[in-house]
Amino acid sequence: MRNSRWQEYRFAYLLIIPSLVLLSGIILYPILDNFVISLYKYDLTKPWFRPFVALGNYQDLIHNPEFWASVGRAAYFTAASVSLEVILGLAIALFLNMQFPGRGILKTLVILPWAVPTVVSAIMWKWIFDANYGALNGLLLQLGVINQYQAWLTRPITALNLIVAADVWHQTPFVVFIFLAALTTIPDALYEAARVDGAGALRSFQRITLPLLRPAFLIVFVVRTMEAFRVFDLIYVMTGGGPANATQVVTYYTYVSTFSYLHLGDGAAQSFLVSAFILVLSVAYIKLLGSQVEY
Repeated sequence: MRNSRWQEYRFAYLLIIPSLVLLSGIILYPILDNFVISLYKYDLTKPWFRPFVALGNYQDLIHNPEFWASVGRAAYFTAASVSLEVILGLAIALFLNMQFPGRGILKTLVILPWAVPTVVSAIMWKWIFDANYGALNGLLLQLGVINQYQAWLTRPITALNLIVAADVWHQTPFVVFIFLAALTTIPDALYEAARVDGAGALRSFQRITLPLLRPAFLIVFVVRTMEAFRVFDLIYVMTGGGPANATQVVTYYTYVSTFSYLHLGDGAAQSFLVSAFILVLSVAYIKLLGSQVEY
């Protein structure tokens, strides 16, 4: 019996090994190679000079105020985007969870922004915010809010917040359908029992809906935090990190350091620090929200 089970395990491992080798070559090797590069002072303008500095690149980053400024912008972007997406996504999901005519059509309309490729979405919003022919300026001028066209994306105060708005428009549908899927799993009997006990809609939401949505909150926070903290395409298309580096988040800072200044060692170290930040945030979410929910 034991030999038969061992043969089954060995056969299973033999089936898995090709996939593990492929994944190691595609995922694990580039990560390890990138880490090795981060241990060298690797400047592509001087490829013959590549001294080993161990953790020197990481130490330079820790004492680099520009790097920490870009981390702060990324943190603000992440906090603002994820917070707004969770609030709007939950509200829309609660509305779509109700029964009403045209519900299916509305679901289709809600998912459309998420179906648009990110680069296309960024180009669209760049046109909307354009200083010369943007739709936002035209609308506000018609409403009498402004008396002349404004250069929204060239103002440090407004540029990052407008990119947040573009990200919220694009990513909120994902949050909506995560919450909507979770809402459909909550038994109606719980709400009926709550009504029998005299609980109102707000009380039922606090005591039934929110606790049972905890796994959905965990998925949304982890996935959206990872994506928002490493935002790049929106920044690249809409502002290119400007004006005056006001939208230069940490991933764009890494891109400039690596591909514009060709400092491959610094760029590799920055990418690992960004991964560490995301890992810490993900672990914090799991600790706060990862407890099992039971009916």
